[in-house]
Amino acid sequence: MNHILVVDDEAEIRSSLEEILREEGYGVATAGNAAEAQERLDDAAYDVILLDIWLPDRDGLEVLADIHQSPAERRPEVVIVSGHGTIEAAVKATKLGAYDFLEKPLSLDRTLIVLKNAVEARRLRAENTEFKRQFCASSALTGDSVPVKALRQQIRLMAPTNGRVLIYGESGTGKELIARAIHAESLRRDGIFVELNCAAIPEAYIEAELFGYRHGAIGQGLIPGSQGAPSENRGTLERADGGTLFLDEVGDMSLKTQTKVLSALDDQLFTPVGGTQPLRVDVRLIAATNKDLEEEIAKGNFREDLFYRLNVVPFFVPPLRERKQDIPPLAREFLAEFGRQYGRPRIEIGEEALQALAQYHWPGNVRELKNVVERVLILNPRALRIERKHLPPLTYKAGTRSTEEFSTLQQARDAYEREYILKKIEEAHNNISQAAELLGLERSHLYRKMKALGIGVRE
Repeated sequence: MNHILVVDDEAEIRSSLEEILREEGYGVATAGNAAEAQERLDDAAYDVILLDIWLPDRDGLEVLADIHQSPAERRPEVVIVSGHGTIEAAVKATKLGAYDFLEKPLSLDRTLIVLKNAVEARRLRAENTEFKRQFCASSALTGDSVPVKALRQQIRLMAPTNGRVLIYGESGTGKELIARAIHAESLRRDGIFVELNCAAIPEAYIEAELFGYRHGAIGQGLIPGSQGAPSENRGTLERADGGTLFLDEVGDMSLKTQTKVLSALDDQLFTPVGGTQPLRVDVRLIAATNKDLEEEIAKGNFREDLFYRLNVVPFFVPPLRERKQDIPPLAREFLAEFGRQYGRPRIEIGEEALQALAQYHWPGNVRELKNVVERVLILNPRALRIERKHLPPLTYKAGTRSTEEFSTLQQARDAYEREYILKKIEEAHNNISQAAELLGLERSHLYRKMKALGIGVRE
């Protein structure tokens, strides 16, 4: 239920509004002056305040100014009500943060529409505040290795500037995380962060995604049409106005698109596909690539002039194999994250398991580690502590396992048998019946094997 506070010195208006709003499904409280309103605000949280501009003990605009100083997560939307409405008062109220301005006598239909919209605006603002809180928290880089400490320091130095950033790194190293961290610590942190993966969008659509398109562009064949596609669309450049645009895998962008991006970067001016009026934006650009762009320039695949415009501030994200001391804290972080998702918040991981993870060379980098941790939790639903025996075979591909690890032949047999079974379960997408067929075993026999080898059984 959404809650409304009606602040008005006329008892009849308070009573009438309270009755109507309760019938509409709102929770309603009332106050006859500013002091009572403050008491209500101290006692409870409200989504919207209907605030009379003329109050016996204080000016309503002063109350509005005080409300607007409250923390964003508790701040209600304020709709100013006045029996002597003027344009000057409406403008002043808007500048002080009022959502809308209503004149007496109140129109019931307009009042209900304004309240409905104000409640929705309050909900969206609360969601945005929570998103930004989580966004900033998730932007923290996990690890205490020298490369990670250097990245943190570089982010602190460069984030507050408007310099363009080019992030280099192998796939899965966390280039997007670096981009989000830069945005979260920048002067644009209250603006939007928009991402465009240049490798994931077909060549025919990337210009429309980047620059947007106007009515008629599909019909004229300027961009391919598809059933249900909107007749107009705002591109990522336009949506990122005032914030940060992250172009991931920029090395996969075609030369034709590179030329248009270069033009847009020079003066932050571009024309949507099929449009006639150019648009000017204020966007900080962060790009990322897993390619050697200087090598791509030599091959004729990337424009040299665009490279120099993007490469104002280079960031280098090291592969996970070059910062192995970060593997244990990353594994614990992912274990806690997926533990919460799967309703198992107190899962621990043993030292031998951490050592085994640290010995692997991780060609898929942090993304591969995250996937492995999630897989371990899924395949071992009853384990309260992840041990080395729970890890999938891939963690031993670095050639670290030797016969010295086993004191008996039976231990060696069990270990390799367990790895082989886990591999087949993975191939069967966790379907035990299919895994049993792949192994040439009866389903019941496989269950007994899994139990004996410490593999979690999903009933």
